[in-house]
Amino acid sequence: MTSYRQPGLVLTDHRFRVPLDHAEPGGEQIEVFAREVVAAGRKAAGLPWLLYLQGGPGFGADRFTGKQSWLARAVREFRVLLLDQRGTGASTPANRQTLPLRGGPRQQAGYLAHFRADSIVRDCELIRQRLTGGEPWTVLGQSFGGFCAVHYLSAAPEGLATALIAGGLPALDAHADDVYRAAYPRIARKTAAHYARYPQDVGRAREIAAHLGAEGKALNSGYTLTIEAFQSLGIVLGTADGSHSLHHLLADAFVTTEQGPQLSDSFQERVHGALSFAAHPLYALVHESIYGQDNRPTAWSAERVRAEFPALDVGRALAGNGPVPFTGESVHPWHFSVDPALRPLRETADLLAARTEWAPLYDAGRLAVNEVPVAAAVYHDDMYVDTEDALRTARAIRGLRTWVTDEYEHDGLRAGGPRVLDRLLALARDEV
Repeated sequence: MTSYRQPGLVLTDHRFRVPLDHAEPGGEQIEVFAREVVAAGRKAAGLPWLLYLQGGPGFGADRFTGKQSWLARAVREFRVLLLDQRGTGASTPANRQTLPLRGGPRQQAGYLAHFRADSIVRDCELIRQRLTGGEPWTVLGQSFGGFCAVHYLSAAPEGLATALIAGGLPALDAHADDVYRAAYPRIARKTAAHYARYPQDVGRAREIAAHLGAEGKALNSGYTLTIEAFQSLGIVLGTADGSHSLHHLLADAFVTTEQGPQLSDSFQERVHGALSFAAHPLYALVHESIYGQDNRPTAWSAERVRAEFPALDVGRALAGNGPVPFTGESVHPWHFSVDPALRPLRETADLLAARTEWAPLYDAGRLAVNEVPVAAAVYHDDMYVDTEDALRTARAIRGLRTWVTDEYEHDGLRAGGPRVLDRLLALARDEV
């Protein structure tokens, strides 16, 4: 273990060996990385543990510098563990460079079937035994991390002292089709709100979409910016500053050249940074599988359900005077054609989309008799997690207390500084 310092903090890096398949504990092992964070001067103190589960799937834990965001509140009383869930961050990577080591697409898909919430929680339980000596810990789940926390309450509540969830109460029994059927109208509302705030962006987005044409444009990076990929920039509209960021991006799209107006290098660079899955390919590969809980395949759900919403057709918008519709958090087959980081993994993704052997992730019976203190922030009209589904799940978990708020978007835990975590702790402790 390596310990080092940041302003006001002492950090220690941990690496754990865990089974790829927890049903075969003596089989292949993978590595999971986690970073312990404690306030300076309290490294030797007997502090309770707080485990942070990042959103995603497919993202490593936040890399903080000092006491940023919610971490400032957490280290006042906890020893924090920032977990890079399996396949993410500094844990054993799963990407176009490493997955061929598994074999062909069928072997790769079989490997990736072990990267859902059930495996993540079993990793957490092994790590907890090694770090706490068996004492339960508090879990803080952001977005998909909240999905993992609800699975934790279903599968191993004895490991939890408290569960805190921010924007991450999943539907307990919804198929992926149900999730996207509810999601597209929410995205349309966020898009309308963006254009109401920045009406000049209507013309700018139409100009870019018309320039891209039916085939799209190859960016300097090798990413192919198609109209559908351009629409997917709307994924940012569910965050605190997302609408402003999108506005600034659209404002500087073109530069005048000898060949006429062209997409500027700076625009191309920022678009590639926003859309590329190079840093988090697992998100694209397993995103729909987090909703797989029965013998039905997800079968590229977001793509199929999108066809039910003709208003998302850019051609129809350009034929008239309408604004270009943006889309949000969804993964499509075309992602594996336009993105160089995903192109070699298309067949693997197809096999995961066709998979039918998904185990249930949530135990409604066990949640109904829950005894772990649970508090959840539910963001009103959250673009990424359906509010109605979240409130239904809140009612299904015995003793769960909710804070329903429109002060924040989906990233309230990050954008709200210490306040969101402070509120969740007070709710869980019956202090408010």
